[in-house]
Amino acid sequence: MAKSSSSSSSSEIPSLIFQSPTIQIKGISEEDLRETIQMFNGLTGSGQIPDDCDTKAFYSHITRGHLRQLRRERGRLTYLLCVKPAVSNIYGYLHGGFVAAAAEFLSIACARTVVGEDKKLFIGELSISYLSGAPENAEVVVDASVLRSGRSLSVVEVEFKLQKTGKLVYTARSTLYNMPMAKL
Repeated sequence: MAKSSSSSSSSEIPSLIFQSPTIQIKGISEEDLRETIQMFNGLTGSGQIPDDCDTKAFYSHITRGHLRQLRRERGRLTYLLCVKPAVSNIYGYLHGGFVAAAAEFLSIACARTVVGEDKKLFIGELSISYLSGAPENAEVVVDASVLRSGRSLSVVEVEFKLQKTGKLVYTARSTLYNMPMAKL
């Protein structure tokens, strides 16, 4: 049995998960319980989310900060992604959530090269295959290309390849709906 008290150090009993005064679990030692709680706190971070993170498209600024455009043409984009510690997971590879955010951002940007500005784009589906990992400090070439674009639908494929070896590490395919903007 573990007890939460104000005299406990934060490394001993993390406060983020440990909200109740006592936790009693039969068959689990206090040490195992403490290590489990510390593991969960490591996954959730500090538990404090800054107020400015609640703004529309906040993550897009983070995503764009790690991407550099190399080429842009109708129906095709090429970007360079630098894998920095800020977008890496605990194993030292590009975080899967960042792969998804980059795939979404580039899918919309690529579709925008063929879809008129008078239409809004909405993602209806995004599928990602995590084939391997991109290690920290690696450079990844990201190619996005429109496979199909019609009146109401666009399909975009995004490939992530290590620049050094050309190895394909992630692929993504998204279906975007092209909606006319309301005129007021």
